[in-house]
Amino acid sequence: MTVNHSATDEDFEGDPRPEAPLRYVMGADVLRLPTNCSICGLREACLPCDLMLAGAGHGKGPVISDRRLRRGESLYRAGDAFACLYTVRSGFFKTVQIVEVGREQVIGFHMAGDMLGADGIGSEAHGCDAIALEDSGVCMIPYSQIESLVRSMQGLRHRLQRAMSDEIVREHNVMLLLGTRSAEERLAAFLLNLSERFAARGYSPAEFILRMTRDEIGSYLGMKGETVCRIFAKFREQGLISVQNKRIRIPDVAGLKHCINRKYDGGTKRMTRP
Repeated sequence: MTVNHSATDEDFEGDPRPEAPLRYVMGADVLRLPTNCSICGLREACLPCDLMLAGAGHGKGPVISDRRLRRGESLYRAGDAFACLYTVRSGFFKTVQIVEVGREQVIGFHMAGDMLGADGIGSEAHGCDAIALEDSGVCMIPYSQIESLVRSMQGLRHRLQRAMSDEIVREHNVMLLLGTRSAEERLAAFLLNLSERFAARGYSPAEFILRMTRDEIGSYLGMKGETVCRIFAKFREQGLISVQNKRIRIPDVAGLKHCINRKYDGGTKRMTRP
């Protein structure tokens, strides 16, 4: 149902997102995994599960623990000593940097299946805060155990390198998005990127819940929260999206893509993934 007023933080009070779909693992691999891993819908994309399986096959599986966080609680803060890598198991996180007293810059949003904590590998200290946007859970592995495994297992080394490479590419694409696109194009690309990420995890690509506020979206995309609300209202009037509380529906994916590509006729430019 379309709401006929500008989207505000109050608009974004909605029902919780459904639980992650479960895919049961068949065969002997089930016996090697903890019960929660064996039925987790994120298993195929999860670095901790890769490490658990590989390590178990060599008699030296890592110790994977889980941690629950309440909305607003920090997983780690900038300056904290680096000790673990994390995979988001449920919920949603934002990563932020404090650019001046009282003002934070959002540098990323992270959903189930995403890795957190790699910013601390080089300096042995985290460079940003990771904060839960809702009640969330993570799987965590001590990095010392990861190092021990990847020294002797080439496949795991490549898996870890690929995960870190993906994060670097994501950051480069965000910078390109902010430097070359209008405010409308940035917000359209943001929504389409979320749609693709939800689809990859088994959720609907056409309807999902935004866990972040309009100000947090604006911080990430380099615009004011009021601008985010104005563009949401414009997209709604054009029939590109509908808003019900915090739930976003995208009935016209092609139209949103057109918002990004309309200045680049001839197919010479491609959509940037934020």
